[in-house]
Amino acid sequence: MSNLNREVLCVILGGGAGSRLYPLTAKRSKPAVPLGGKYRLIDIPISNCLNSGYNRIFVLTQFNSASLNRHIKNSYHFDAFGPGFVDILAAEQTPTNKDWFQGTADAVRQVMTRLDEYDYNYVLILSGDQLYQMDLAAFLQQHLDKESELTIATIPVIAEEATGFGIMKVNQNNEIESFIEKPGEDILNDWTSEVPEKYAAEQKNFLASMGIYLFKKESLKQLFELNPSEVDFGKGIIPFAINNLYKVHSYAYDGYWTDIGTIRSFFEANLELAMPLPRFNLYDAHNQVFTRSRMLSPSKILGSQCTHVLLGEGCIINAKEISQSVIGVRSRIGRGSVIRRVIMMGLDQYENIEALISQEIIPKGIGEDCHIENAILDINCRIGNNVVIKGSEKLEDMETETYSVVDGIVVIKKSVAIPAGTKIGDV
Repeated sequence: MSNLNREVLCVILGGGAGSRLYPLTAKRSKPAVPLGGKYRLIDIPISNCLNSGYNRIFVLTQFNSASLNRHIKNSYHFDAFGPGFVDILAAEQTPTNKDWFQGTADAVRQVMTRLDEYDYNYVLILSGDQLYQMDLAAFLQQHLDKESELTIATIPVIAEEATGFGIMKVNQNNEIESFIEKPGEDILNDWTSEVPEKYAAEQKNFLASMGIYLFKKESLKQLFELNPSEVDFGKGIIPFAINNLYKVHSYAYDGYWTDIGTIRSFFEANLELAMPLPRFNLYDAHNQVFTRSRMLSPSKILGSQCTHVLLGEGCIINAKEISQSVIGVRSRIGRGSVIRRVIMMGLDQYENIEALISQEIIPKGIGEDCHIENAILDINCRIGNNVVIKGSEKLEDMETETYSVVDGIVVIKKSVAIPAGTKIGDV
């Protein structure tokens, strides 16, 4: 670890209630949502930090944080003789503050006293619900080269996406000259930027904030002091910094990045991981994705036809067919079942299946002769035999006790039981 890396503290924002990812966030925070068959969303920013040489990491939590806390505790253990850590900083009441985190800036403001227990000169702030691989050391190097007080990671986006992001304009020196948070469609034309040719060809003419910020410590503290009532970086702190002549620069990121903000974006990003050459590379020797080491047995496939499948450890697969799907750890799929475009998040533990069947209890996993398509099965679901679940764009959004339909995708809720013969969706 270089001396420069020792000057950086990383702060990962755990996010709010995650309502757009409901029902996956009904009992967990957004960063704790499973990803890619064996990971959690929080593993992505933590891995980016570790791969870049930054190993002093805080995760700020507030809503439904129990499973996130447990995952971090079980996953990230460092040498007792080294400085590295991944610590949870939960929203807490203090003599001077009785409120929960009110926004991104307020969350960091409230934990500054905890950060000041360490030696540091720079604060790297990241989101806990994005999928990307970034060299954060290069991010820091530009920050130093430009003598910035704040550097914002940016990426070009199309007009339909621009209304959901902070949009900015930069000059030839990468200085941010103007910034607007989530502009309306009526003023979008005023916020186009010159972008590299490959992005212009894709009509990605708007420069969006990725929600990744690098602050000089003293500048961050000063901005907080001058804006005691501002609770959000995008709506308050960043515009103030730009308008008051702070040195604010853009770091142009040229790689794959997606904001896992909705069920549809989560679904598509996961399924792409099972394709031959996904844009997010889980097999990069230099950018490993770290997570909990479970010491599970190898997965067992018994006569199944598998095409474009990402399979976690410890699975027992008897399915007739699985295609373009992500199957999580310890998953069990019965004989004759057909699984297409499905995210199955797996099981927390194995069961004695024969004993459960003798008690007329549906075992965890997918039973025999099922047909499941365009669906997400949350952890520990119990799907009986001959169940048909088919998501479709024809379906309207709906909510039931055991499942939701969101943007045409059927989401079976965590730990629910679906009786044999049930038909759900476009059947």
